[in-house]
Order: sequence, then C-alpha cells, then structure tokens
Amino acid sequence: MQSNQIYEQAVRHFLKPVLPLLDDATVSEILINGPEVVYFERAGKIHRSEIRFPSAAHLMAAVRNIAEYVNRSVDEDHHSMDARLPDGSRVHVIIPPAARQGAHVSIRKFQKATFDLDLLVARESLTAEAAEFLRLVVMLHKNTVISGGTGTGKTSMLNALSAAIDDDERIVVIEDSSELQLHQPHTVYLEMQPPRPDGRGEVTIRQLFADSLRMRPDRIIVGEVRRGEALDMIQSMISGHAGALTTVHANTPSDALTRLEVLCLMAGIDLPVYVARRQVASAIQVIVQIARLKDGSRRVQRISEVTGIDEQNIYQVQDLYRFRARGIKEGKVVGSLDAVGVRPSFADEPFETGLGDEVRLTRGLFQSPTD
Repeated sequence: MQSNQIYEQAVRHFLKPVLPLLDDATVSEILINGPEVVYFERAGKIHRSEIRFPSAAHLMAAVRNIAEYVNRSVDEDHHSMDARLPDGSRVHVIIPPAARQGAHVSIRKFQKATFDLDLLVARESLTAEAAEFLRLVVMLHKNTVISGGTGTGKTSMLNALSAAIDDDERIVVIEDSSELQLHQPHTVYLEMQPPRPDGRGEVTIRQLFADSLRMRPDRIIVGEVRRGEALDMIQSMISGHAGALTTVHANTPSDALTRLEVLCLMAGIDLPVYVARRQVASAIQVIVQIARLKDGSRRVQRISEVTGIDEQNIYQVQDLYRFRARGIKEGKVVGSLDAVGVRPSFADEPFETGLGDEVRLTRGLFQSPTD
C-alpha cells in the first residue's frame, strides 16, 4: 500500500464523524466549529448538521493527522494551518486558544468534475452569449481578472475560462493550495510551500512567479493574488506575457483594480501610487465580477473592460454585460446577464486574428470591419 493510501485511510478514520458529508457529492463545504457544532454548504446554502465529534481530543487528533499528511505544524507556536486532504480538498485549521470553542476546521471539498463555460451556462451562472464572449476574450489573450467574495465560485470560473486555452500552449499554474484542474496536456503546476517547523524550506508565490517567467510560459495562471506577488504579475502582463488569468477578492470591478493596486504597493518596493495605478490600468483588460445571490446561486454580475485612467487618475471601467434581476420565483432569483450595448475596444480583433468563425452569438459586440 502506498503512503498516500495509508494517509487517506488514516484521515478518513479520524474524520469518521463527518464522512457522510465528505462522501456526499452535493456538499461543497464542511465547517467544523469545535467538536459539537458542524455546518455544511449545499447548493449555496449553509445548513447545520446533527453531527458531533466524540470529544475535543478526538477532533484535535484529526487535525494533527491532517498536519502530518502535509508535513506542517499546528501547535502552541503555530495557531493555524492551511492544508489539503488526500483527495485534494482544501483545509484551513485554527486551534485554541485562538479559537475559543475548540478547533475550527473549514473544508472546501475538491470538485472532481472539470468546469467549463458550457457547464456554467447550464447552471445559469451566465448566458450562452456571455460565455462565447469570455471564450473569445481568452483566445485573444486578454489579461483577465475574476473578482468576487468568498465562496462565489471564482475558482470554478477560472477553471472554466482556462478550458478555452489552446492545447498547444504551455501553461504554468501557480497556487497557494493546488485546486485547478486543466485539461491541456502541457500544464505545469506550482504550489506555495510554508516553512517547515525549523523555519526553512518556505517557497512563496512571488518566488514561484519569478520561476515561472523563466519556464517559457505561453500562459500564467495565478489561483489568487493576495500579497506583493501582484506587482510581479502586473509587470509581467505589461512586458509581453499576455493572456494571464487570476482571481482577487473584491465586490466590484473598480474595487478589484484598487485591490490589485494596494497589493502591488505591498511588494516592498518604493513604488509611487500613481505608477502602481497606471501599471494596473495598463495590464488588466477584462474583469469578470461574480456574486452569490440570496437564493445561494452564483452568478456573473458584470463583465467589464478596463479602458485606462482619466485626467484625475481614476480607473475607467465600462460594463459590457450586466446582470439584471427581475424578481424571485419559487425561491429562485430570476434575471439575465445582458449586453449593455457597448462594444469593447478590441471588437475587431477576432477578425484580424483569424477567429472570425468563432463569433456567432456575439456579433453585436465583435463586428467585422467589412460588415
């Protein structure tokens, strides 16, 4: 028996109380708030379970087993830990005394099905027309940011957009914790590594990004920008590495740009604010804004183009698609993601680059110069 199989059996043994939730394909997240309180997410809604762990010690044994699997520490000197279960599910742990009610374990379950834009259309996250537009955006190598709050489906959208990348492109994927599942054969996956208990061995996202630039990438995909690596990413975008994809936590397209600007300023380089802002405005071309609605559904709210900054040094963002809710029917938000009637600045590019045959539903936005 291989070591991974041994750890898988051990982890399942210690997490036995929540195995019904781990094995339920309809459950997307499991939230353990101490040994006696367990919540789970299904179809975008949070529910409380009757499940309990036998004791606080039993739950801590599960936590330590997970830590051992990923060779990380969670103890009085390390109050929290990011980890991964053997099946790829993402885990965050925080232990007492920082967590007053006992160990808190948040499990984001690994989705075995690969997302593509057609699947998101079937789930009504966006329309077929908007999906075609985003597919063309990726094929045209536009630098794209997926923006949204926690649990809005940013990683699923990133997976879906990546499916539009040609199979003959070399893709480098950089993540804090490996989640993305690309179907392209020439994909390299790089994962951040925290320091070992002795303080050595740390590999940061910034280091991996610097490595990726020396690996002859056609595309660089960063699972999420959270720190100063934003500056490295932005500068790579404006220096020839087009077609990058990433996600960021923000509630609007303008907030996403501001967030990236702030992260650039956290890079430890004496960079004037106006320079950071101009670089962000020059690098990012399309923003996909996602939100989770009251009914638990995850919808694309806006697809916007960044057109630069004005004389007052303010980001200029124009919506190309906007979601309009028409009400609630049988507990479900009813609405549609519609084009607002504005053509993107790159409207002629599909026909200039030989992608004119891909323009079907989006002829209102991508119009041939000869039409």
